[in-house]
Amino acid sequence: MSPEESDALVHDPKGGMPRLIEIMRRLRDPQTGCPWDIEQDFASIAPYTIEEAYEVADAIAREAWGELEGELGDLLLQTVYHTQMGAEAGLFDFDSVANAIADKMVARHPHVFGDESRDKSAEQQTRDWEAIKAAERAKKAAHGVLDDVALALPALTRAVKLQKRAARVGFDWPEIGQVVDKIVEEAQELAEARATMTEAEVFEEFGDMLFAIANLARHLNLDPEEALRATNAKFTRRFTAVEAALRERGKRPEDSDLAEMDALWEAAKTAERAS
Repeated sequence: MSPEESDALVHDPKGGMPRLIEIMRRLRDPQTGCPWDIEQDFASIAPYTIEEAYEVADAIAREAWGELEGELGDLLLQTVYHTQMGAEAGLFDFDSVANAIADKMVARHPHVFGDESRDKSAEQQTRDWEAIKAAERAKKAAHGVLDDVALALPALTRAVKLQKRAARVGFDWPEIGQVVDKIVEEAQELAEARATMTEAEVFEEFGDMLFAIANLARHLNLDPEEALRATNAKFTRRFTAVEAALRERGKRPEDSDLAEMDALWEAAKTAERAS
């Protein structure tokens, strides 16, 4: 592409994906690009990629539809960034990445793009999906059951994925009561022995308890990350209501005490449930 064609595309408001790809190529140009962008690599950009994915999820959770377009654009930029670096290293480019995921979607949906019947339950489709993914892992020489569960996933999400993988080969409690018993056991161990444990042992036992709680979420068909986000939001709403009630009394939280704040908390909870 000539410099003139590049400039025309970069400034074309309807240039679409080719425009964005060319903008990123220009930003990474060693001679004329942006010094900050030129210095980046896969590892330095990865945290931004994760952050932008959370921004998309946040906009959806808040039903901020006016913001979602921009947040999706920010996330798309991350893909373009990584593919540009991949192209520079001779690893892959945007087209090869797009073609790879397109091939995967076609292969994983033979009931849509192939000869298989669509007359199957969602449960059967999930089993078929997992069977296809298992075959894909075998081709990639991923022999261990847990081999390709991504390390960078949020810890609760990764815990559930590890547990699901293990459950597929029979390593799972059959009854939900056994999972609850394990949580109680881990909590009691931590509560009773914390005074005699080392800091490392407390750390380990607390991790065990969180892992058991994630397992309970899996058995209840719940996403523990979503559940915790909802509880975080609820806590924020109610504590904000406590602060507002204290302001009406001419106080701040640090001027109050636990008894007063707890009473206001209960009042906020009652009002929220009533509404």
